[in-house]
Amino acid sequence: MELARIRKLFGDLPVVSVATVDPTGSPHVAPLWFVCRDDAVYVSTRTTSRTWRNAAREPRVSITVDVGRGWVEIAGVVVEGKAELLSPEEPSMRGPMSAWHEKYRTLLAGDGFERFTGEIRRIGFLRVEPERVLGWDHARA
Repeated sequence: MELARIRKLFGDLPVVSVATVDPTGSPHVAPLWFVCRDDAVYVSTRTTSRTWRNAAREPRVSITVDVGRGWVEIAGVVVEGKAELLSPEEPSMRGPMSAWHEKYRTLLAGDGFERFTGEIRRIGFLRVEPERVLGWDHARA
């Protein structure tokens, strides 16, 4: 499955689950905000988070997103790849940051942005270019 198809099917969803490996080899899974672009999936996280530290040490990650409740509605995708840790100030982040702001601005409306900036002191992004994509779609006829 191509990133354009993933974006079309799941791009409007607010959260993906990101799995990293902690120093003991155990999995760590966190729900995080994301944008899917033509080149990669960009996941936002605190630079002080376990997800950030784990990806800095071991860049292999898995990203899962799914929809549906009943058996014939369920569809999803797992994107596996290596995370590149990026600062929002990096020139290559202009497009992804614009897309991220556009996607989440309504969720940050009202006092949301003030609370967000008060609680999230330093945000970073994991850029994950897919090496392997696994999908399922029970909804297809």
